[in-house]
Amino acid sequence: QVQFVESGGGLVQPGGSLRLSCTASETISSIYIMAWYRQAPGRKREHLASITSFGVTDYADSVKGRFTISRDGAQNTIYLQMNDLNPEDTAVYYCNSRSGLRRGSTVTGTWGQGTQVTVSS
Repeated sequence: QVQFVESGGGLVQPGGSLRLSCTASETISSIYIMAWYRQAPGRKREHLASITSFGVTDYADSVKGRFTISRDGAQNTIYLQMNDLNPEDTAVYYCNSRSGLRRGSTVTGTWGQGTQVTVSS
């Protein structure tokens, strides 16, 4: 399975921004759909955003308009630009490949360590 390494997390004040990165063990151009997920304490892991090899994106309602998913030119990294962060965004953020864009689609790669995002004053 494809492996991923997430980075870019940290401590940010409410209303601030962070840009997360995810590098894959294989070129993501060969992967149809890449996605970002997060898991907060006491919460289930939730899907946040997806992007296809054609650039089609899909976002969860909770982050729509605030987060932007993208692929880089090297085709081995995806990003999550997070703006207007609030304490409810505090979680460990993960990336993975995904079987589809529809709700209930499963991941197809291996879960990495994730990167911690903490939104606090």
